[in-house]
Amino acid sequence: METLYTYFETIPSSHRSLILVSGITFFWLLEGALPLFKYDYKKWKHAIPNFFFTLTTIVINFGLAFILLWSSDWVKANDFGIINWLPEMPLWSYIFLGVLLLDFFGAYLAHLVEHKVKPLWMVHLVHHTDHKVDTTTANRHHPIESVIRFTFTLLGVFAVGTPIAIVMLYQALSLIFTQFTHANIKLPKAVDRLISYVLISPDMHKIHHHYRLPYTDSNYGNIFSIWDRVFGTYMYMEREKLVYGVDVFPNETKNSNISELLKQPFQAYEKPTFTEGIE
Repeated sequence: METLYTYFETIPSSHRSLILVSGITFFWLLEGALPLFKYDYKKWKHAIPNFFFTLTTIVINFGLAFILLWSSDWVKANDFGIINWLPEMPLWSYIFLGVLLLDFFGAYLAHLVEHKVKPLWMVHLVHHTDHKVDTTTANRHHPIESVIRFTFTLLGVFAVGTPIAIVMLYQALSLIFTQFTHANIKLPKAVDRLISYVLISPDMHKIHHHYRLPYTDSNYGNIFSIWDRVFGTYMYMEREKLVYGVDVFPNETKNSNISELLKQPFQAYEKPTFTEGIE
C-alpha cells in the first residue's frame, strides 16, 4: 500500500496520459466484442467531437493543476480536512476514505448540482446530447464544465484534506470508471446488478443517459454507488428500454458538430418537466 501511495504521489504526466489512452483503447476493443447496442455508425466519426472535448478537458486540468498541487500540499501541512481530523488509521483506510469522500465532492455532488441549477445544466447538456453513448462519451464535457468539475474537486481537497497522492489516485480511478460505465458493453444482468450495489456499473450509469425524466435526474455517481443509494437518487430501468440523448435537443447532426456543441449552453430553452412512469 505504501508503494501505491508513493507512486501516485509522484506519478509522471506521461503515466497519467497512458492511463487515459489505455482505458479508451481497452474499452473501445471490448465494445466490439461485447456490444450492448449494435450501433449503425462510423465509430471514428462519432468519436471526433468526443475526443475534441477530451482534449479541452486535459488542457484545462493541466493548466489548473498547480492549484490542485498547492491545495493538497496545504491541507497536508496544516492537518486540515475530514481525514486529518479523524483518529490515526491504517494507510489503506486513510486512502480508501479519501477516495470515497473525494468521489462525493468531485463527482456526485458536482453532478447533482449541474442537474439542479439551470445555467450549469445547460453546460452539462453537451455530455448528454450524445445519441450513441460509448467509451468516448466519458470525457465529452464542455470546457466550462471542465472548470466547474475542477472547482468541485478543489472543494473536495479542502473539505476532505487529501494529499496529492490520494488526489492522483482518485483521478486515475475516476477516469477508468467513467470510461467503463460509458462503454457500450453488455455485461450479464446479474453481474451488472451485483456490481451496482457497491460501484457504478455500466447499466446503472446508462440509465442516467436516458433521454427523459425522471431517469435523467438519477444515478449521479462515478465510482461508488453508495451516494445515490444514501441520498435517494438511485433508479433502475431495463437496459432494452434505454434511449440516449436529450428530448429537447433531438437533432443528432447538430449534436455531433463541435461548433454547435460549443454554442449549446447558450441556447435558451426550458428544461422539460414531464416525466415517464417510474417502473
